[in-house]
Amino acid sequence: MLPSPSSSPQHGPLHTRTNLPPKQPTRQTSLKALLLTPPDERKPKRQSLLTAFGPQKRIKLELTSQDLDSAESETDSSEYEDSDDECEMRVDPPAPAHPMRNLSKLLNKPGGPLNPRQYRPSSEQLLRSFVSSHKSDVYKCPSTREDRYLAPPYACAYSNGSKYGDQSLLAVADEEGTVNIFNTTKRQDWEQAPQHQSLQIHNNGVFQVKWNHDDTSLATCSGDQSVRITDISTSKITHVLRGQSSTAKCISWDPSHTQLLTSGNRDGSICLWDLRAGTPHGDEGLDVLKPSQVILDAHLPPQCKPKRGRKAKHASAAPGVTSLLYPEGHPYTLISAGTADGILKSWDLRFLHPSPDDRSPTKAKSKSKSKPKNVAMPLLSSPIDPTGLVSRRPRGILSLAAGHGPTAGLIFALGADSHVHTYSLPTLQPYINSSITHDSLRGDSFYLSLSMSSCGRWLATGSTSQNGTALLFDVEKAPFGNLTSPVVLSAQVGEVGAVDWSRDSLATCADDGTVRVWRPDIDARRQCVDDPEESKWNWACAS
Repeated sequence: MLPSPSSSPQHGPLHTRTNLPPKQPTRQTSLKALLLTPPDERKPKRQSLLTAFGPQKRIKLELTSQDLDSAESETDSSEYEDSDDECEMRVDPPAPAHPMRNLSKLLNKPGGPLNPRQYRPSSEQLLRSFVSSHKSDVYKCPSTREDRYLAPPYACAYSNGSKYGDQSLLAVADEEGTVNIFNTTKRQDWEQAPQHQSLQIHNNGVFQVKWNHDDTSLATCSGDQSVRITDISTSKITHVLRGQSSTAKCISWDPSHTQLLTSGNRDGSICLWDLRAGTPHGDEGLDVLKPSQVILDAHLPPQCKPKRGRKAKHASAAPGVTSLLYPEGHPYTLISAGTADGILKSWDLRFLHPSPDDRSPTKAKSKSKSKPKNVAMPLLSSPIDPTGLVSRRPRGILSLAAGHGPTAGLIFALGADSHVHTYSLPTLQPYINSSITHDSLRGDSFYLSLSMSSCGRWLATGSTSQNGTALLFDVEKAPFGNLTSPVVLSAQVGEVGAVDWSRDSLATCADDGTVRVWRPDIDARRQCVDDPEESKWNWACAS
């Protein structure tokens, strides 16, 4: 019979096993299996706890309290025990993976980085929460004629301060040459609207209105073949810009200088204006200006230009200029679009050189006494016309909008082919197979406009459908991401032409002479969904 041990081994306290399955015994293993080298006769190092934070960490071991007690009792016979003794190992569970670990792997995979914007949630539900109150969000453009009550608005523009959260001032230009400035700040139902300012600037329709940098003046272009600058505080016209031979269709302020602006005309020319070069004229003391520089036939296709020394028979009118913009981050550069096709052109305003044909000595010595036209050459042009890829023939561009924030480096163009096309800056290369369209989007009118929100994620456009429709697109993932279906705003009658964003609202103008302001309101949206019959008397909701 074997003798009993001198001391009983210490055991841990018993666990209550009532209604609990028995626990698996702790797995015992030999230290020899874990050691990579043979046992060493030297003094062993102190063992540590085994951890599992990663595959590249060193393996650490820990002796149990039972083994430590037995080792202390036998210090007289042997100070150290052989490394082949049995000890208990405890492996900690692996640390949880970081939530962005998989995204980091995707961004750094060998195939190239992915677009982080693809992982952001869509804002479609936020766009669907846009509502317009029938009692406080409707504004009207009064007519100066006796045969009608309202005048159809042609253009609208929020002030620069409105886009940064200041007082919401909206300038609306109509068919009769009047510009009305409304304060569209949110108010209670049936609350009296603030007094609006009315400016009679032109005697013909105003096709575009723009605020200057500090919101003290308005620039307007009209069918009376002039561009005018009006002081807001005094309601007086300070400058009259004349030089075009037809209707002025679009204008744009130069962001690098407060006294410079450009205008695009129906005759195909682009005029550059310097307000410092004006001379007083007449008893009223108005400054009448002539353009500092003129770009003739800005969007005339090359095949339509007559050859040198010949006159074109039955020459058609040059394509008009429909939209101008100064791209962000590209000073002295002007982007233009025309009615002929979807080709965008980039102009360096410092080097508006004439074409080689106009500078040739042969043409200068020709018998004709008329001066050659100073036809400038664009810096860049779009290599491909995207409108010709979705329709039978090339179509013109109605309006341009520059992206910023998440869409910086992109230009969105509303085409007469009822598509919104995307271009890259500064190459003006269109993205093929990335056009945006919808059944409710009809772009067969040159009165439609395009507007980008202050956050750079949402794009608004009008439509010529007779049910008063405007559309909102989430373009944050453009042009490579999967775009969500557009949000339709329908609450007016007739064509919705002009649209513009403030910081937290959208204004739409329709042929019925009304201007509606749309705002995101989750509670009102919920009412429209829960009780549509009752809420239709109070709200117009997005769909």
